[in-house]
Amino acid sequence: MKNLLKNVSFVILLLKMCFIFGQETSVQKRIIIDVGHGGKDAGAIGINGIQEKNVVLSIANEILKLNNELEKPLDIYLTRYKDTLISLSDRTKLAKALKADLFVSLHCNHSDNPNARGLEVYVANAVSNYSDDSTWFAFQLQDDLNKSLGFESRGVKLANFQVLRETINSCSSILVELGFLSNKDESDYLATSKQNKMLAFLIINSFKKR
Repeated sequence: MKNLLKNVSFVILLLKMCFIFGQETSVQKRIIIDVGHGGKDAGAIGINGIQEKNVVLSIANEILKLNNELEKPLDIYLTRYKDTLISLSDRTKLAKALKADLFVSLHCNHSDNPNARGLEVYVANAVSNYSDDSTWFAFQLQDDLNKSLGFESRGVKLANFQVLRETINSCSSILVELGFLSNKDESDYLATSKQNKMLAFLIINSFKKR
């Protein structure tokens, strides 16, 4: 029953967003922030006990708060607004239904090597009309985060992740790994709300540059 209600709630949200989209006359670009994992899927677990699903939700919520403070807020939607599990296919369906211009999937990394560290940004291992813009934005975001935070950059990489594969032909899309929860320094950094606000600030500034 819980799963049924969860699915119904998602469909209602999807229909509501589609209705809003149909009433809009703005040509402002639409951004979908895919908040990784959620619900029973905690994602990576940090050595300090923090969970990936909570870290990325915290950052996404900070992005929304900052956006609401802008004189001209960006047109931003999240794939989840609380600790719920949304299927990968539903995440990409939302982006397509809302005719997104940019899809950004937020994640945190993990490795058996505790010394692994740094940011990674992925684009789809495929070619489409959106490939160049996806790659350009991936490099821009990676550069902004690297210069401002001092995190090691592991570069922009190609991957066949489902959320990228299913959005590559409908919009620009990237997946960003915001540091390693298996690394003590980065896990401690991502556990701090102040630092998450800084990450959100840098991400929304990158959106504004597009």
